[in-house]
Amino acid sequence: MAATNPFTGLVVIDFTHVLAGPACSHYLGLLGAKVIKVESPQKGDAIRHRGGTDSEAAASGMSTSYLTQGGGKSSITLDLETEAGAATFHRLLAAADILVENHIPQTMKRLGLDEASLAARHPHLVHCAMTGYGRGGPQENTPAYDVNIQAACGLMEATGTTESGPIRAGAPVLDYATALAASFAISAALYERAASGRGSFIDVSMLETGLSLMSSTVTDYLKTGNEPQRRGNLANSRSPGAGSFACSEGVVSLGVNEESHFRNLAGALGREDWLTDPRFAERAARKAHAGELVAEIEAELARRPATEWEAVLQQAGVPAARIRTLRECLASDQVRQRRFIHTDPASGVATPTLPFRIAGAASHAPGKPAPRLGEDTAEIMAWLEGGS
Repeated sequence: MAATNPFTGLVVIDFTHVLAGPACSHYLGLLGAKVIKVESPQKGDAIRHRGGTDSEAAASGMSTSYLTQGGGKSSITLDLETEAGAATFHRLLAAADILVENHIPQTMKRLGLDEASLAARHPHLVHCAMTGYGRGGPQENTPAYDVNIQAACGLMEATGTTESGPIRAGAPVLDYATALAASFAISAALYERAASGRGSFIDVSMLETGLSLMSSTVTDYLKTGNEPQRRGNLANSRSPGAGSFACSEGVVSLGVNEESHFRNLAGALGREDWLTDPRFAERAARKAHAGELVAEIEAELARRPATEWEAVLQQAGVPAARIRTLRECLASDQVRQRRFIHTDPASGVATPTLPFRIAGAASHAPGKPAPRLGEDTAEIMAWLEGGS
């Protein structure tokens, strides 16, 4: 087992579709696991054909949404409705360590792949099930996508402004957060299996993942009864120096929450007078005169562009970042030097990797490009026959 690929030697059966499930197995693969993606012969994973803006790639079953978490995997096509397909699937499970799936329970039950049946037949297996609402409760068989769960958990209601109404986050944050949560759970289950010798069933709820992302807001509501209000770009800290501020060009986001931050901000803006101004010298006074302080910060920041202020403020120890486009962020030295984006040498496709490095690894990248539908079927069958 390589220190930078701790899952080397593990086999993952990926019986998933769309984003959250495929992302989970992808993350395991980036850490060394062998990932076998099981797809239907007719169409495969539906995300192959939709998502993203490259319609030509989607028409060929290689959409950008699929490519994002397809690298490093092998694809086999099986019809699980047939006796032969089901038999092969069970042979895969017998040779595997982990099953990742994101189908509603009644689908898995109909296929004879519910958690009780799999635990009895494959007691070594770590079975991770990812669904919109989790097992139990009236909605366990309710299908859901990221946008549905953003709506259901209260995240959309808390996002935006009073004028805008509820707004969906600009990316499928619930899909990827659920994938990360599932990967974490699988790691814990593998650790437990090392001691017990037995697999386990993992029940991952997208809804509860959404609530987990809002944990401090949930606790505040439960303790005070205060419903979260849409605050636009104002920070949850409610500090008057935390939020988004327009500059002469562009916008800078400030996180001035601590006393040291405020002192550093005053110094960086050349407004040391704030430190003795009775309206601003103390935290309570700043909160009472928040509107006045915000107006003065805005006036100072309007003197220069955000590109200049960002460097000045960061060097002064002020938590600050200018609002960037995705293009600007990806082109930044920070992202490039950490090699977060991997470009496959064979296909030229560039995709994100993992947001951490283990044991000084330069990056955790897939070993091969995303497969076309069923392209590895013969190889996987030969692997099964060889007992590898």
